[in-house]
Amino acid sequence: MALAKENEIQDIVAEIMADYENDRPIDQRDVSTQIDEKAILDVVQKLLRILYPGYYRRKSYTPHDDYRNLSFFIEEIVFKLTRQIAGVLPGLSAYAHVDEPVVQREAQRLVFAFLHRIPYMRDDVNSDLEAAFDGDPAAKSREEIVLAYPGLLAITIYRIAHELFLLKVPLIPRIMTEYGHSQTGVDIHPGATIGRYFFIDHATGVVVGETAIIGAHVKLYQGVTIGALSTRGGQKLRGAKRHPTIEDNVTIYSGASILGGETVVGHDSVIGGNSFITRSIKPGTRVSIKNQELQIDERDGGTFQEKEIAPGAWFYTI
Repeated sequence: MALAKENEIQDIVAEIMADYENDRPIDQRDVSTQIDEKAILDVVQKLLRILYPGYYRRKSYTPHDDYRNLSFFIEEIVFKLTRQIAGVLPGLSAYAHVDEPVVQREAQRLVFAFLHRIPYMRDDVNSDLEAAFDGDPAAKSREEIVLAYPGLLAITIYRIAHELFLLKVPLIPRIMTEYGHSQTGVDIHPGATIGRYFFIDHATGVVVGETAIIGAHVKLYQGVTIGALSTRGGQKLRGAKRHPTIEDNVTIYSGASILGGETVVGHDSVIGGNSFITRSIKPGTRVSIKNQELQIDERDGGTFQEKEIAPGAWFYTI
């Protein structure tokens, strides 16, 4: 019985090994080019500690320790991120036939260029923190927002990944934002352009597409989609502006979908919950769905009907 089981296992292994030889996209077995996702996520965690010093560490340090620990983090990031970038660069046509030492030097150059952007990232995430504190009366402290608000975490990871995206580093920025997605429920493509003082309240279910452009002082609520109108063209649409532009000082309430690369939501507009928008909105406009008739079946068998009237401030209805 045991021999028969062993023989069958060997047969199964042989079948799978033969199937590997079909050379399909799923048959990647070159270990030297495989991404170490754990190393990338470790880089993200170290960057969070650098961006928010004092929040993500568990004990106090002297100024000397600060310098020593920061140096250690930077060295670790340089080592790990250089290895990962060197692993993905050969996938680009420009590096497909370049010698490994040249790829390594280019990877390290990209890492240093990225790390020099940290002060600018910190300036942006500080403005995002202020947007969250100013925009949410439930927030008791900035520490609460940094440590407990999924929206700020998602935005921070996006800002890290976006800098690598701008340096044309493939794959790694997307792994970073997908990690943020898994932790927060917020899906922001690293290619999106997002201005300062950005706040996502409650966060869960927000989607921001690759070519979206979002201005400064924009506030989103849960379930908002800033997406493409159609992706039926598939790879033919690569590089095209597929996602909307949201100008400065716009508030978008929960469940709203704003779609299409030519769609522009003008500055100082307010988009009501569950709105479905596929064309441009002029600046200063308030948009809402016409309220539906509400029917309540009460326990005593009676039926009560109420038709709500939209507030007078909501004068533009879709």
